[in-house]
Amino acid sequence: MKTIKNHVFLIGNLGNDPEVVKFDSGKKTAKFSLATNEDYINQEGEKITNTQWHNVVAWGNLAGIIENYLKKGSEVCVSGSISYRTYTDSEQISRKITEIKAHEIYMNGPKPVSEDSTKEKETIQETA
Repeated sequence: MKTIKNHVFLIGNLGNDPEVVKFDSGKKTAKFSLATNEDYINQEGEKITNTQWHNVVAWGNLAGIIENYLKKGSEVCVSGSISYRTYTDSEQISRKITEIKAHEIYMNGPKPVSEDSTKEKETIQETA
């Protein structure tokens, strides 16, 4: 039995079109922001929406599928793990970033239109 130690499951909407980079090796990565919303009623009876933004990254075949089927506004469920990393920006300042490394993407809403929709899956899994 596999023990889950670092697992995230988020449902939300893409805040931007995925940014896809193809490396010389042929490997791809896709990055996008994901907005998750939590609604509640405050003491005055007003509905308040609290939006959290998450940076999502995917690699390999999953990145290619994201490139072809997802766009800004798409509703998805992301299953993956939390990753923390540090990088140096263009001004040589060290920055920290929290990312969700996607292992699976579940597409919600209408299915994408393609020439052979019978072969499409609603669940996309990382195979790299």
